[in-house]
Amino acid sequence: MSWEHFPHRADIGIRGIGSSEEEAFEQAAVAMTAVMTEPAKIECEQKVEISCAENDIELLLIDWLSSLLYEMDIRKMIFAKFEVHIENGRLKAAAWGEKINIEKHQPAVEIKGATYTALSVTESDGKWIAQCVVDV
Repeated sequence: MSWEHFPHRADIGIRGIGSSEEEAFEQAAVAMTAVMTEPAKIECEQKVEISCAENDIELLLIDWLSSLLYEMDIRKMIFAKFEVHIENGRLKAAAWGEKINIEKHQPAVEIKGATYTALSVTESDGKWIAQCVVDV
């Protein structure tokens, strides 16, 4: 499992890579967190349950990332660890993190949302890649 950022003119591309759709979604969430702050700075003190549903796997990725951003916003939290389960178009997940601390986390940017730009969830040779561009 791994994650990476990829260039985009005005915003930032995030990419999660794993041996399953679930791992790729988890890593895409880590990549999104890494746009804001270093994930290693985040203590996994509090667990938040998230669920969403969408028959199209690419739209499910957008829904997943958007749900995470919503939870971060209303709870004033930031997440670093994720566990995702996908079955029949339904995603059930847990995210662990802590309250945002400006001094500790030193957030670089605020993510406004996950976009359809460069949206893709694909599998090749047993490796899943889930990616999109996030609006900063």
